[in-house]
Amino acid sequence: MSAVEPETLVDHIAELRKRLIWVLVIFLIALVITFIFVDPIYYALVNDASRLFPGMGEIELTVLGPGEILKVYFTVAGLAALGLTIPFLLYHLWAFIKPALEEKEAKLAYKFLPLVAGMFFAGILFGYYFVFPLLYKFLYELGVERFHIMYTAANYFGFMTNIVIPFGLIFEMPVAVLFLSRIGILAPHTLVKVRKYAYLVLVIVASMISPPELVSHVSVAAPMILLYELSIIIAKWSWKKREKAMLEAEARMAQEEA
Repeated sequence: MSAVEPETLVDHIAELRKRLIWVLVIFLIALVITFIFVDPIYYALVNDASRLFPGMGEIELTVLGPGEILKVYFTVAGLAALGLTIPFLLYHLWAFIKPALEEKEAKLAYKFLPLVAGMFFAGILFGYYFVFPLLYKFLYELGVERFHIMYTAANYFGFMTNIVIPFGLIFEMPVAVLFLSRIGILAPHTLVKVRKYAYLVLVIVASMISPPELVSHVSVAAPMILLYELSIIIAKWSWKKREKAMLEAEARMAQEEA
């Protein structure tokens, strides 16, 4: 395999830098917009807590100083800005890797962009409406009989971010597997072969993004393992569909030659 020409490498780095700058500019514009509307976004998230944590009463958030107010506002606005930036980020990522793909692969990757964005937001919603309230309520019930619990806004939104954002990324697993198996890079038997190692990695990741106790680890690890198993099923379906398309193409070529 020949080494990459220095000029080509420099061109790739320059293009990557240009696209990253564009994504950063878009993020900053989105951040300004979301910061203008940070109050309604903040109150929408706080008021939603009564539905996420039924039976826990009204949650009152506390700040420990003026600096924390700014931190919370930037956290809320930043999360909203990230959501607005994701479609642009995906487009620039596709545009950057497009020259390295064949025409058929590039078109397939472009068609996958809405699915990638959709699965990211599906993961965000799953983490926000299922995993986050489950873990938060469990920890609340664990400590309410022993401690006087005060919710600081920074800890509340920080805990939410640590749970929700990783699930947005984890939900991309089936899409990535579908694409890689469709273009013939990832075979289903490979996923089956490394299953036990993948489980170990997923459990380690779950323990890193969840609170340090067993129920939280299981609540986060279980959906991740289910997504991995779903990815295997998707890979098998996609691989069979690819093989069928290849056989049909070979049959057509044989007919044309005949």
